[in-house]
Parts: sequence; C-alpha cells; structure tokens
Amino acid sequence: MIERGISQDRMNFLWGLAAAVSLVFALRLVNLQILMHSHYQEIAERNRTQILPQAAPRGRIYTRDLAAVAANKPSFSLIYFPGRINSVEAMDKMADSLSRRLGMPFDELRAGLYRAVKKGAPVRLAENLSSKAMFSISELKTMYSGIDIVVEARRFYPFGNYLSHLTGYISKMDAKDWAVYGKDKNYGMDSRVGKAGLEKMYERDLKGRDGGIYLEVDSRGKLSRILESRKWEPGSDIYLTIDSKMQAAAEAGLKASNTGKGAVVAVDPRSGAILAMASMPDYDPNRFVSYSDEKKYDNMKELPEFNVAVQGTYPPASPFKIISSIAGLDSGRMDPAETFLCPGYFDAGSRVFKCWEKKGHGKADFIRGMAKSCDVYFYNLGIKTGPLNIEKYARMFRLGRPTGIPLPDEKSGNIFGPSRRAEKKSYWFIGDTLNLSIGQGETLVTPIQMAQLISAIASRGAFWRPYYVDHVVDFEGQITFKSKPEKLSQAELKDRTWELIREGLKEVVLEGTGQTVKIDGVEIFGKTGTAQNPHGKDHAWFVAYAQLPGEQPEVAVSVLVEHGEHGASAAVPIAKEVIQAAFRGRLPGSRALVNTLASAGSGAVSGSTAPAGGGR
Repeated sequence: MIERGISQDRMNFLWGLAAAVSLVFALRLVNLQILMHSHYQEIAERNRTQILPQAAPRGRIYTRDLAAVAANKPSFSLIYFPGRINSVEAMDKMADSLSRRLGMPFDELRAGLYRAVKKGAPVRLAENLSSKAMFSISELKTMYSGIDIVVEARRFYPFGNYLSHLTGYISKMDAKDWAVYGKDKNYGMDSRVGKAGLEKMYERDLKGRDGGIYLEVDSRGKLSRILESRKWEPGSDIYLTIDSKMQAAAEAGLKASNTGKGAVVAVDPRSGAILAMASMPDYDPNRFVSYSDEKKYDNMKELPEFNVAVQGTYPPASPFKIISSIAGLDSGRMDPAETFLCPGYFDAGSRVFKCWEKKGHGKADFIRGMAKSCDVYFYNLGIKTGPLNIEKYARMFRLGRPTGIPLPDEKSGNIFGPSRRAEKKSYWFIGDTLNLSIGQGETLVTPIQMAQLISAIASRGAFWRPYYVDHVVDFEGQITFKSKPEKLSQAELKDRTWELIREGLKEVVLEGTGQTVKIDGVEIFGKTGTAQNPHGKDHAWFVAYAQLPGEQPEVAVSVLVEHGEHGASAAVPIAKEVIQAAFRGRLPGSRALVNTLASAGSGAVSGSTAPAGGGR
C-alpha cells in the first residue's frame, strides 16, 4: 500500500489562507464592536424605540416697543395607544363616542384606531383641540383605556390681522416644504412651518427643538411601554424695528379710507429701519391654526396674501415731480425764479395737456409750482430739462429696481424714459416728456420705493437697505443676530438743489396741497399726488418726512390709497396719524413720554381713525 502525503507547500498555503480569513473576521469584529459601535447602537436604539413628537413653542415676535404680535398658546392632541381593546365592536364604539364629543367624522376616527391596532403603535387621532374638547375627552379616558392627551404649543396671533403681511403665517408642511426641511431631524411630515413673511424668512430661528414621548417597541414593532417624555426647547424670539403705535395708525387710517385698500410704509431715514408697513386688504393668520374641532367654512383661496407695499406697482404721479425738480435744478437747466403761466392747460401742438386745476394757477415759479402741484409748470420744466436728464436722476434715486428689503417677490417697478424706448427701437414723443415730468405714462413704482425716495430726500441722498428685524434672541437669552444699517448708495446733489427741494416740500405743507398734514411742533415736508388709473378711479399718494425743530428727520412716510382719487383728502390724513404716532409724548399737549411708552410696552396696538381731508 502506497501512502500519499500532502506537500509542505500546500500545507503552508492552507494555514496562510486560514490565518487571512481569521484576520478578516477579527478586523470585522473590531469594526463592529469598537469603531462603529456608536453608529450601530444608534440604529439598534431606533429599532427599539419610537418617538411621538411634541411641537415646541415657536419663538415670539415683538415690535420694538414690546407688543407681542406672534406668541403661543397650549393646545391639546388626542393620542391612542393600542392595548387590550382590539375588537371591532369596541373600537367602533370608541370611535362613535369620540366623534360625538369632537364633532369629527366617525369614519376618520375609526380608521385611525384600526391603524393603531394594526401597527401596534400610537396614532395621533386629532390635534390642536380646544380646552372645551380636551375636558370632554378627559371624561372618556375613564371609559376607554389607551386614550391620552398630549400638551403642545399652538401658534397664536394676539392682534389678528395686525401686521399680518409682515408677520406671515404657519401651516402644515407639504411636499415642497419637505424638500427643504426633510433632512432636518427636527421636522416631521406633520410639522407646521412658516409659509409667508417673517414666519417663513426666519423659520429655522423660530422653530425651536421639539420634544417627544419615547416609546419602547418589540421586534415586531408592537408597543411595549412608555420610556420617557423629553422637554422641548422653544425657538428664538425676534424683535422688530416696527413701532406698534405707528403701525396701528397706518392700519386704522387705511381701513377708514374711502376704499380700505392700499399701503403705508414708514422708514427711519437715518438707518433704513422700517417703522410701519401696512397693506390692505389684510388677513388673520389665526385662520391657519384654528382649533380642529371648531367648525369653520373658510375659503383659503380668497386669502389676500398680496403685499401691496412691496408688490403693488402704480404710476407715482405728482410725488415724481420731486425727481423732475431735482433733474432741472441740479443740471442747471432750470432757473427756480423763472415763471410760467398756467391757464389750466398746455398746448403741445397735436394735443392739449390739462392741469389738474381747470381754472389754472396763473404765474408760477418753482416754489409755487411745487406747492400747488401745478402740472403746467412741470410740463415746461420737463421740456427745458429734457427727458434723458429726468431718466438719469430717476435711476440715481434707485427707481426701477428693488429696494432690497428681505421679503419675497418684491417688484422693481418700471423706469419710463428715452433710453428704454431706444432699446426697443421705438420713438419718443413730446407727449411722453410731458407725462414723464408729472409721473404719469409708463413709470411704475411701489409704495416702499416711494418711502425710500422721500427718505433719501430727508437724509440728503443716503439710500439705506430697508430692514425690519432689529435682533434675534435665543431661548437662553443670548443675542444671535443684530442688524446693522447698510448703505446702498449716495445721491450727490448741489447744496442749492437740496435747499430748494426742501423749501418746495415745506411750502406744500404750509400753503399748498398738503396743508391738512400740519402738526403743531413738528416740521413736515411732503408732496401729494393723484395717479391716473385707466381701470377705475384715480389712486391717491402722499409722501413726507418729519422732524422736530432743529433736529434731524426721524420718519419718512409713503401712503398709497387705491382708488382714493385725491392725495390731499385720502392719503394725507393717514400720514398725519402715522407722524403723530411717531412723535407721541413729545408734542405740545401730549401725555408724558414715560406714560406713553409704558402704554406701548403693554402691547396695546389700537389706533385712531384718520380724519377726513379735502383738496387735491
């Protein structure tokens, strides 16, 4: 018999292979047990636990005088934890009882109960329940096991429609929102997120960190027990530059106007801080967070989300005469002492252009032409100055471009001038020059652009980026963001030009079309306007800035009343109320400043009704 042995080389190969395999297993074990230990432990923990999230209170939103325009209230969610009750009859009976107590569809509640039993996991049957519903359900807890109530935070807007276009609103997350926030562990499919305004722009600051109930489940995903409840962390608070009294005056004035439509923007000309921003019609953001057991028949498709202040475009009308005046005076083409006769019309040859004053203004120099808003004077000024010069200064004063305020969908308006026509290879006519000189024709502006314009006049040419958030404070009281004024550009004019424009605007208030804005103890400089509207009644404009004697201008205001017909009667009274609110406590006969500020700090935002006015 012949013995066949295994060669030494083969044995060495087999031993080496075994050692290599052992080494691979050892390295894999080290990787699993040491290097990737925390990773796999987290996965295992997730497989063992489920989280029932509890929404954290969103950060609050305050005006600069500490009126809370967005806060939180406790709300209640109905949770069902599946347990011993799993028969069809028992669940149907429970669904029927809940349906009668909550006024919710029986089929919807029954489907939720069935889903909880099938998955062996808790289900949120209803959320955002009123206190009345919560107490009603509390009685059922003694009858049906597994029913529980979870306390969460519900967004609440104490003053309803107040400042709604700037504040915005929140609502349930949709697919578009999920694409933005879905990767953040702090968001779930049923999270509520900001949909407009501040709520959207500062969503991650306001959100906070949700809490939750941690539940233990078995290998099949069935609920075993509740492990713990983790407390939430509230979101950061936002402090605005908005003055609550000025905002209230702006909103009250627009609502009391003859149409109830339009916009008011008030700016601090020293920094660009927004002091008031009102847009009408407005809406109540509480509509999106109303109690789920309250029966509401609300058509959200009719929600007036359009922000007139930054999205509405209109002919600037007579306030544009400020630009025409600057172009004529600063270029040296207009002598302010030169007079023109206004018989009530201007004969352009092929067409007669009328002045708003049918009987005419007689002879008018620059100051009288500005004070009386004489169209014929400005027709002559426009011809002498030239449309290219007017267009040049319109661009210098940043018309035809967004102001840069951090709000979505701001419109840029439109600059009307020969260069734009040339780009389109179209003709420019004398009638175009006449329309341009008085702010008619194709020129379009937004209310915030006009606020920026009059603010630049007040500050002798400084253009600041408008902003409305002063600072942000986290839940620990630390300031995480602080706004700094940002200068965008500087309009350089001759000193004499600034002096003449200031004198002309002051005369508008003292002896001209803006007399009804007068306030004892306050120097006001303004310009009224009536914008022709081919689709209906004319729009009313008024722009102004104001200061205490001997001090710097503190507020610049732009008022537009849609279909208001006349600036002097519709827009001026609103501006007057806003300016009075700006100087509250510092005017003759007003209450002590300390008492006024204390009242503002209490959160009162009521405003007075704007008085009636007259004239153009």
